[in-house]
Amino acid sequence: MACFFSKLICYESLGKKEIQSVTEVMMEFWARLLNVVLAIAIGCGGVIGLFYLANIGINALPKPWNRRLLPWVYISPALLLLSAYLILPTVQTFYLSFFDGRSQNFVGVQNYIFAFSDPAMLEAFRNNLLWLTLVTGVSVSLGLIIAVLVDKVPYEPIIKSLIFLPMAISFVGASVIWRFIYAYKPAGADQIGILNALLVTFGFEPVGWIVEQSVNNFALIAIMIWLYTGFAMVILSSAVKGIPEEVIEAARIDGANSWQIFWRITIPMIRSTILVVSTTIIILVLKVFDIVFVMTGGNFGTEVIASRMIKEMFNYRNFGRGSAIAIVLLIFIIPVMVSNIRRFRAQER
Repeated sequence: MACFFSKLICYESLGKKEIQSVTEVMMEFWARLLNVVLAIAIGCGGVIGLFYLANIGINALPKPWNRRLLPWVYISPALLLLSAYLILPTVQTFYLSFFDGRSQNFVGVQNYIFAFSDPAMLEAFRNNLLWLTLVTGVSVSLGLIIAVLVDKVPYEPIIKSLIFLPMAISFVGASVIWRFIYAYKPAGADQIGILNALLVTFGFEPVGWIVEQSVNNFALIAIMIWLYTGFAMVILSSAVKGIPEEVIEAARIDGANSWQIFWRITIPMIRSTILVVSTTIIILVLKVFDIVFVMTGGNFGTEVIASRMIKEMFNYRNFGRGSAIAIVLLIFIIPVMVSNIRRFRAQER
């Protein structure tokens, strides 16, 4: 739309001789706008009409059947989309995992043996375990501590907004920001990275945060902690505010101090929320790829499962191994998802 108006202004500045060109531009604009309106109207109207006719057809059936079929009619579009974009690709990936990606020969479980025996994969498993431990533990712990400390203070909204703000940034955007923070120059050169500039200011040697294998995994993990501490804080803060005030007051009357209230009342009463937040972050960490890809590309000992999967599939063109790694990643995630679903159902009861 902006393009059309820019053309219109440009043509008007030329005078009356360009009226015909302006008319053509406006006709093209209105034609495209009409196409958009018709697409929305026909699409939405078609879906509404389809459900309306299906509802009439179901109501015409005998009573025992119409009640059983009616819910399936309404969820059938979602089931079709879920099958097309999730179930069928998963089945195809599982099928490809038993073939050699280059020659398309059936290799059985060799790709899975590779996934659990290759040195690069073992490194990826080790790094993912480190990510799971530190990101989940630190993010949830910091989120809970902040939620409890700022509860009911006058400037609570400001603090929460600042801590939650990184959630608005994508993984790629956050990685680009932290590349500047971790930027490294040799000793004696001007440091443009904030961390190394501070180290040099206080008399220390600059550190290659991204390339130094003793610290680079921790440097990448810090990015995700920065991103998801705000998420944990917001969810846990809601749970903390849901604790009845009468319980807290009764504990204080009985002589409990703030530390005892935290461990014996706050933690037990919000345990289910802590577990839900933890499992959510675990799923996100298992799938982490963007940060590693942007910061190091999986080099310098920072390989994770998802980055290795991408390399096998698209760099080495070995779709069998890449598919096997994808299935392994899916198998790791399924128990966490099942645990979350069971917990939700238990809470509903």
